Amino acid sequence: MTPFGERMRELRAARGLTQQQQADQLGVSKAYISALETGARGRPSAPFVDQICAWLGLIWDDAEELKALAVMSHPKPVIDASRSHAAAVELANLVATHIGSLDAAACRRLITALEDEVQKPGR
Repeated sequence: MTPFGERMRELRAARGLTQQQQADQLGVSKAYISALETGARGRPSAPFVDQICAWLGLIWDDAEELKALAVMSHPKPVIDASRSHAAAVELANLVATHIGSLDAAACRRLITALEDEVQKPGR
């Protein structure tokens, strides 16, 4: 499951709506909606995310949150560390090797640590 798919499912379910209703309204198949939720399909296009936001009645912060999650929801990201220093290559390989064995809490701790690091002044 992707962060986008998880949040879209939560928002749809909170409104008592089905995948079939969403698919019918947005002009796609129920299988596509399911694949977006489970991460079997890549991230949706920005215009499609806008359609989802409108269908769910999302505005302001809620819409921006869903759009940001869509950007961060590519289920098979590629890390090109070819022009990076050795430690960056090591980090990329370590993440690629072990990502499947990390639980959600461990992933959240690593995300927080990385976000803290890249937000330091001078970056």
